Amino acid sequence: MSTTAVVVTLVAAFMSGFSAVSVFTGAKWVVEPLAQYGVPRTWWTWLGVAKAAGALGLVAGLFVPAIGIAAAIGLALYYTGAVITVVRARSFAHIPFPVIYAAPAVAALTLGF
Repeated sequence: MSTTAVVVTLVAAFMSGFSAVSVFTGAKWVVEPLAQYGVPRTWWTWLGVAKAAGALGLVAGLFVPAIGIAAAIGLALYYTGAVITVVRARSFAHIPFPVIYAAPAVAALTLGF
């Protein structure tokens, strides 16, 4: 695995992990938009768990590539769902936020192949 792939994977893992912690701690800048988008509060913990699992999977993928590829695919799908949720809520100005988190996950997936 190249140095670039390792760095991009670690950046993606850090960003997804940070996002998960932000949900778990109830960071205002994360949970207020979730409420505005109509995401039920009962889902918030599970969304954080999905991001945390993806972050851990990316790190594990440095040692077991199949796990990293699965984690990157999962995160890419997760953030695609986030974009769809933002669009459905008609919060078009917020579209860049899930895209910013998706970009390193997709790059890690691309570099992982």
